Amino acid sequence: MARQIKIFDTTLRDGEQSPGCSMNLQAKLTVADGLAALGVDIIEAGFAICSPGDFQSVQAIARHVKGVTVASLARAMEKDIDAAWEAVRDAESPRIHTFLATSPIHMEYKLKKTPEQVFEQAVKMVAYARNICGDVEFSLEDASRSDPAFMYRIIEGVIKAGASTVNIPDTVGYSVPNEFADIIRGIKANVPNIDKAVISVHCHNDLGLGVANSLAAAMAGADQIECTVNGIGERAGNAALEEIVMNLHTRAEYYGMTTRVDTTQIYQASKRVMKATGVRSQPNKAIVGENAFAHEAGIHQHGVLANRATYEIMTPESIGLPHNKMVLGKHSGRHAFEERLSYLGHRFDEATLDSFFEEFKILADKKKTVSDRDIDALVSGHSGGIPEAFKLDRFVVNSGNSITSTSVVRLVLKDGSKVEKVAIGDGPVDASLNAVDKIIGGAEIKLEDFSLQIVDAIDTGADAQGESHVRITREGRSWNGSGVSTDIVESVIKAYLVAVNTMTFELEQERNRGA
Repeated sequence: MARQIKIFDTTLRDGEQSPGCSMNLQAKLTVADGLAALGVDIIEAGFAICSPGDFQSVQAIARHVKGVTVASLARAMEKDIDAAWEAVRDAESPRIHTFLATSPIHMEYKLKKTPEQVFEQAVKMVAYARNICGDVEFSLEDASRSDPAFMYRIIEGVIKAGASTVNIPDTVGYSVPNEFADIIRGIKANVPNIDKAVISVHCHNDLGLGVANSLAAAMAGADQIECTVNGIGERAGNAALEEIVMNLHTRAEYYGMTTRVDTTQIYQASKRVMKATGVRSQPNKAIVGENAFAHEAGIHQHGVLANRATYEIMTPESIGLPHNKMVLGKHSGRHAFEERLSYLGHRFDEATLDSFFEEFKILADKKKTVSDRDIDALVSGHSGGIPEAFKLDRFVVNSGNSITSTSVVRLVLKDGSKVEKVAIGDGPVDASLNAVDKIIGGAEIKLEDFSLQIVDAIDTGADAQGESHVRITREGRSWNGSGVSTDIVESVIKAYLVAVNTMTFELEQERNRGA
């Protein structure tokens, strides 16, 4: 019988620490829903002590998701552990994940502690955490560069103190597969009470070996792998969840291991994370990249048409990527649209479905056919339940290479009134966003990042939609937004307004809490 590997997802903690990948609360809840649907065993929801916002998001996720363990990270300090417990205590299955560095370079230069002091702190804090929470995980930060004998001693000590999981991180992505597997084998052979705890691994991708090291560790006896959707994370990122899971799924006869992950939910989980962070995966990204199941070379196309197994070692359907096409257009009814949404893995309440159907009909009037990617793009522009303080009513641009670009934009405010402003700029997009800023009073808002992708340009040509992603900043904080339209300028304005509305909603909530 195949050995089951636990999947510990840290997209919402380590993944969010990646520069440019911060998420607001609503986005985190959406990602958490996707992770629960995916079937991960543990969701690390954040670092509760880090900020009031982090605490709030960890607590909200702990109270919201069902059927999964929810963990919060904590340094090996009482105040961190207390905050982590307060944040996760309402979860169906709460976990405190505490850590302390054990490598010589970290102990000397970062902690400024002796090995004996580190040992005593680790054991004491695990015991403290175990007294308030029945599920405690301890991580030996920078384990791959730690002295093996010292590691064995700490692991034995924290297990005696109550740790039910011990995590062996390759924190800086320094290890290589055979070496990392030997570390796990050494722990199993030299820690007397290791049978009383789950061995976990957490591998970074600095040398591009995060997934390889994780799989090698599992082959050597680790029973839990920590990873992130799309491999996001600090520096070069973490081991990618989708790559680990599909390795075990596709090469089951080799690994002899399985997970409880529903692989058909991988595509949607990936899309949720891309929308929440505003960061897209590179086209050639394994499993979830735009080109992962694309075939351009003639010999490849011929082979796939004859037998898909010639060049596809797994099917698009196995990760939840629709392979077939259903033609939807302006004559399609709500039932057909709803069925297609369901097939693509999207679930919404009736009011949201009604709103999307109206947008679909508008889009269908502009295009001959509406593709699956059009529908995904339409949904990606959804505000995620954030109230619309500002909504686009209309815009007119005047632009060319011999005149200064101007834009007239009219927005509908939340009280129903309409405000119109005109502005100039370096091109139609800049002019339009300047006009929006005049209406919303956006002098303090900075457009930090902007990207545009054409949806189904090959299939639909001139009817293709533009899918825009923006990131705005204000006083050191950032918010993301996505928007779609057959008009590129309109897609950017919509994306900008999603980000602005999210910012407005969050700042208003914070003011109300402080009142």
